[in-house]
Amino acid sequence: MPDIEDAGKACGDDGKAKPRVMVKIPKVSYEEALGFKAKYQAHIDERAKTGVPPLPLSAADVAAVVALLPKPVAGDEAFLLDLIANRVPPGVDDASYAKADFLAAVVTGKASSPCLSPVKAVELLGMMQGGYNVAPLVNALDASPEVAAAAAEALKGILLMFDAFYDVEDKMKAGNAKAKEVVESWAKAEWFTKAPQVPEKLTVTVFKVTGETNTDDLSPATDAWSRPDIPLHACAMLLHPRDGITDCSGQIAELKKKGHPLAYVGDVVGTGSSRKSATNSILWYMGNDIPGVPNKKQGAVVDGKCSLVLGTNIAPIFFNTMEDSGALPIELDVNKMNMGDVIDVYPYEGKACNNATGEVLCSGWKLKTEVLFDEVQAGGRIPLIIGRGLTSRARKSLGLEASTTFRLPQAAAAGKPEGYSLAQKMVGKACGVEGVLPGTYCEPAMTTVGSQDTTGQIGRASCRERV
Repeated sequence: MPDIEDAGKACGDDGKAKPRVMVKIPKVSYEEALGFKAKYQAHIDERAKTGVPPLPLSAADVAAVVALLPKPVAGDEAFLLDLIANRVPPGVDDASYAKADFLAAVVTGKASSPCLSPVKAVELLGMMQGGYNVAPLVNALDASPEVAAAAAEALKGILLMFDAFYDVEDKMKAGNAKAKEVVESWAKAEWFTKAPQVPEKLTVTVFKVTGETNTDDLSPATDAWSRPDIPLHACAMLLHPRDGITDCSGQIAELKKKGHPLAYVGDVVGTGSSRKSATNSILWYMGNDIPGVPNKKQGAVVDGKCSLVLGTNIAPIFFNTMEDSGALPIELDVNKMNMGDVIDVYPYEGKACNNATGEVLCSGWKLKTEVLFDEVQAGGRIPLIIGRGLTSRARKSLGLEASTTFRLPQAAAAGKPEGYSLAQKMVGKACGVEGVLPGTYCEPAMTTVGSQDTTGQIGRASCRERV
């Protein structure tokens, strides 16, 4: 397997000049790889002692797996396929490059394995969200009809295309029917319309935390070292006893036996700065699995269920981070909700009732913005923003008018103020308007993101997923 810096080109490249990317992939021989399963099983056993799953595969682990896949030990086929399909982080992690490189080789016939066909390799590339998988999928649009069809289906659901959009557009203009199919799908926003909507009614079991929940309660600074390891770090959530909480993980496990998703409910939720790791911890216990993504969960709708965070007050930046995860944060009066209650939440009506008695616990509330429904359907605020941009670009390419598929944010206040502060003008300039008032939903355009985050591994992990 060549290193990217040795080859001087991105994985799956077709020979065109690309920016050099520095990724070092360990080289593992077949003989060395034969000892991988025993070491990995020992790792599984060690992690199981703490009640957490194994870590995602490292680049060295993936190198061992892809060394074994062409000639798997008898009986290990399903084990190896599960690892390459489900235990490698997505995005532009070094391990994801090693995975994409091997799958791309299977697609083109440069490598083979009895565990997966070229079509199956394309399907696995399609689960990687974006990054190193995109170029092989775009190239596969020129492959055999069966492989090209699979590549088109995969690309229809990938939002993190960025400049690779123009590669698909070029193929469409050159007469590639599958490329045209992909662009038309993006233009119709099928990535969004085919995703399940927020149900009219959400039945959940209340996990109630009274008083104020600070992000340090959910993600203690003393355990900051484990924040990138989401399952392990979640063990520290609400670790110290408080009113109604004596054994957080044990109580959560017991409440799940009622057969409903859990909703995190609190009087004041999410004050403090560790919003990302706090969100990860809540979702680890109360979120939905992400296909093909290890050790992380999301709040988007799966099987008619989505993750709810209910609070009389929810801290703004924590609220936003929950939005990004695909969860549905709602501010409403939670005084009549108690630990273990099963409740029905009607997000469109603005009503919450006791599931057993029908008693109205709270009514008359509204979501902060109707766009929240779209965010949950899209899998989060960031996927929605990126996806809408992709749909816009595709419609422009096809000569179509702007899409009417998505909900539009409503202005916070009518009329023009006497003036804007400097900060309001700065944000307004990035949004293409004179100024932005407090409470206004806006999406500033930016090319650079800076962070003062002292736990940089969390920031790096987020960047790897979105690049």
